[in-house]
Amino acid sequence: MNRIHVRRTVVLRTIGVAAAGLLLAGTFSACTTVEPGGGGASAGGAGDTLAKGEEQGYLSVGIANEPPYTEVNADGSVHGAEPDVLRAVLKTMGIDEIQGVVTPYEAMIPGLNANRWDVIAAGLFMKQSRCEAVAYSEPVIVSTESFGTLPGNPKGIETIADVSENPDFKIAVLTGGFEEGILKTAKIPDGQQVLVKDARSGMEAVTANRADAFLLPTLSLKSLVEQDPSIEVTAPIEDAPRTGSGAAFRKEDTELLKAYNKALAEFKKTPEFAEILTQWGFDPTVVEGVTAEELCKTEG
Repeated sequence: MNRIHVRRTVVLRTIGVAAAGLLLAGTFSACTTVEPGGGGASAGGAGDTLAKGEEQGYLSVGIANEPPYTEVNADGSVHGAEPDVLRAVLKTMGIDEIQGVVTPYEAMIPGLNANRWDVIAAGLFMKQSRCEAVAYSEPVIVSTESFGTLPGNPKGIETIADVSENPDFKIAVLTGGFEEGILKTAKIPDGQQVLVKDARSGMEAVTANRADAFLLPTLSLKSLVEQDPSIEVTAPIEDAPRTGSGAAFRKEDTELLKAYNKALAEFKKTPEFAEILTQWGFDPTVVEGVTAEELCKTEG
């Protein structure tokens, strides 16, 4: 599969506030870009989302364009570990496609609950506050966290405790991302946090010495380094919380969640599930026995 630069801006349709709630014309696999407060790609209220998906043949999905979790190709098609699993499971349910909507992490849950898209499949890691706001499927991915640092890790930053013990360390994190929550839970002062809009900006914060490290999932950082080796990736952080993600649905979409979890359980038994995760660099065995209930206990 051809890869593109992380967080490359893909705008097939620009949706403003005045266009909120309108489904723009285009192929089912086309991807739109939404800014916080803008309109979305799904029309009307939630209603029976399962029936709507079966009738129209697709669901709209909030994504982030952060490989290997999500990726938008030059033709607008949506891929990555999470969307590929979502698409495959939905096909077994009679819903043939997904329509991607690129959106910042902090806008994903508000946009879902405002009916701007039907589901989130973006590596949006489970934690208490998110699980209170949306209904997660059983997990698809279990992941680790690492720091992206200058080559040689000159500041020797390897753990969250290192950051806590040295008030001079500044750590870049995605605004609204799981990693921002890690720092807040660890009571790292706001002054030590450098908020960035996307993965590329986090890397640039480190290379420009605005941050001493970039906290992100291990595989996301490795994907960045494949494109640009100006930073290096530390070993998985020992004192970072266990993380994982699955599809996120509106709380009222109980029938969709129930049907999806049933289909997902069957799909996990097939070779295709392992093939998708392996293709994107994930170990399909580490999710075995891990539940959404467990991951939703993560603080933050």
